[in-house]
Amino acid sequence: MLADDEALIRAGVRAILAGEPSIEVVAEAADGREAVEQARLHRPDVALLDIRMPVMDGLEAIAEIRRTVPSTATVVLTTFSEDEYIARALDGGAGGFVLKTGDPRELIAGVRAVAEGGAYLSPRVARRVITHFRGGHVTRGAAAREQLEVLTERERDVLRLVGEGLSNAEIAARLHLVEGTVKAHVSAILARLGLRNRVQAALLAYQAGMIG
Repeated sequence: MLADDEALIRAGVRAILAGEPSIEVVAEAADGREAVEQARLHRPDVALLDIRMPVMDGLEAIAEIRRTVPSTATVVLTTFSEDEYIARALDGGAGGFVLKTGDPRELIAGVRAVAEGGAYLSPRVARRVITHFRGGHVTRGAAAREQLEVLTERERDVLRLVGEGLSNAEIAARLHLVEGTVKAHVSAILARLGLRNRVQAALLAYQAGMIG
């Protein structure tokens, strides 16, 4: 599902997605409230939402979609890369953050990544997030490592690979597990750590020094 208050933007994004045989746009919305309604009606694998929209903004819509249609992964599509928007989107449960000014291939990669149970940040966004978390790295790192003490050794292995951006299928192949077992481990990790999605898990793994 695609949500943006500018019809021209929606048409452009739809055209990009239409070039991929594995992706189908099943619904569109012009504001956040309509986006939530369309998500409830169509239950798409992925909802791609702009941030600034009338009636209800994209960040509010993401939180509502994650609450009422948890099977739908969400990706933020915006021209804004300020830290406030990034933080609010991730806190709201967004699984991806793609800039409109980026390469169209980033859009495809973001949609595919979250549809497969992964997470995606545009390179420019990833740099801002990493820079943010480097501030106070020692303090945050110690707190993160303490937080991870509740995990089993296998859950730590899974978390490290989630932090490296691998999908459930890729983690299963790497650890010689079935994909369903990996999915169960990921769910347990999120529950034990009080996290909403894989992006937050990856950031915590980075803070703890599990990945570069």
